[in-house]
Amino acid sequence: MLAHIDPRLIITVVLIYFIALLIVAYYTSRQSDNDTFFIGNKKSNWLLVAFGMIGTSLSGVTFISVPGTVGASAFGYFQIVLGYFLGYFVVAFVLLPLYYRLQLTSIYTYLLQRLGEISYKTGASFFILSRTLGATGRLFIAINVLQLFVFQYVGMSFIMSTFLILVMILLYTIRGGVKTIVWTDTLQTIFMLLGLVTCLIFIIQQLGLTFTEALFAFNDAGYTKVFNFDPLHKGFFLKSIIGGALTTLTMTGLDQEMMQKNISVRTLGDSQKNMLSFSIVLVIVNFLFLMLGAALALYAIKNNLLVEGKPLSGDNLFPTVALQHAPGIVSLIFIIGLISALFPSADGALTALTSSTCIDLLDFNKRTNKSEQQKKSIRIKVHLAFTLLFFILVLLFKWIDDKSIIDLILKIASFTYGPLLGLFAFGMITNKKVNEPLVPLVCILSPILCFIFDKYASKIIAGYTCGLEILLINGTITFIGLCIISLTHKEKSAA
Repeated sequence: MLAHIDPRLIITVVLIYFIALLIVAYYTSRQSDNDTFFIGNKKSNWLLVAFGMIGTSLSGVTFISVPGTVGASAFGYFQIVLGYFLGYFVVAFVLLPLYYRLQLTSIYTYLLQRLGEISYKTGASFFILSRTLGATGRLFIAINVLQLFVFQYVGMSFIMSTFLILVMILLYTIRGGVKTIVWTDTLQTIFMLLGLVTCLIFIIQQLGLTFTEALFAFNDAGYTKVFNFDPLHKGFFLKSIIGGALTTLTMTGLDQEMMQKNISVRTLGDSQKNMLSFSIVLVIVNFLFLMLGAALALYAIKNNLLVEGKPLSGDNLFPTVALQHAPGIVSLIFIIGLISALFPSADGALTALTSSTCIDLLDFNKRTNKSEQQKKSIRIKVHLAFTLLFFILVLLFKWIDDKSIIDLILKIASFTYGPLLGLFAFGMITNKKVNEPLVPLVCILSPILCFIFDKYASKIIAGYTCGLEILLINGTITFIGLCIISLTHKEKSAA
């Protein structure tokens, strides 16, 4: 329970925060149309996009889970962050030029132009599945923390908390779409970073250390170890770095939510500047989160915060210290930081999923007899449907209640983004066509085979455990499967 601050005050602050987002949404969504919702009329400022993407990329997973992993795995997560950094260069100089050259609104339209209608629909469907599961998993983390430490003490159930938060997100995204989110994500990133820095400074001060002394203390405790050199371990550095790069390539470069903001920037050059500057800042911010995790781990030991005789760790460590052992102002800043991490994990996803469904599955890009007003009506209904789906899935994650959900989210991504990686790689590396009716079969079989391999890897290869490299294996199997069903141009024309 909160020791230093009235939960009703926190709810008041959340409401004020939400009203501020509504004001931003009102001014950014005036005279908005479908083009505004989907790509911000191609007028987004690259600096705002870059800064706002930090909040979208980090979300509640980083804010809560990453600090909680340090006690068990030190700075091992930074291996993945280094992989992320490499992946952003591929996105900036390989994928963005392709998207701008083809003037895409949905990036999956590339699959339509390159491979055909069924491949296009399959790729978009896998994105919708992947982003829906990932976004709701991230959303669950933040709502669950707010429920455990705040909302339950004012009589709100988890179901009601989830419902109200999703209604708030719906209200400020439903009109302005990308144009609104570019601005709201910037505001939310500011508050999230404020929460991070404030809590880090507070914990270091409570340890009685200067910043430099804290670094030495983290090292002496063994928390600064980054690289794992055991090739059979799932955290082996090559697995982590390659897996991190591929995660960036798929979850950013092949993800409509992330790319929707990038291609809303006016020129390719500005979009590339956005991506590169964002990648540098993201490395620094992730390192600060790991430092915070090391400080929290030392604080838990020093103050004898135990669970079953062991120092508290995992997703509950950061909120427990911030809300039960910090002064009221720090607790309040933590909550603001948390909701600032919560909203970008859902608002951008709702917008991107609505966009992909309308453009890719409902064919908004094709000439139809529907007016712009009719399309807008359909878009709003799709947006409402995804909000309802988010509500159901967050409740499902609550039922599962995994104690460290970051691993679960990354695992889900490895299985669901692999087919996208294989589809785009096949389209960009080869000049072959495919027997299209078999494409969905290949893309479904690939994750199934990877799931089986992941489950029995230690028996197939003695002592081996799968890490993020399962994404590469998944993409490779999809690529090979597409090669098997591929036809040359000549064979296709003769068929």
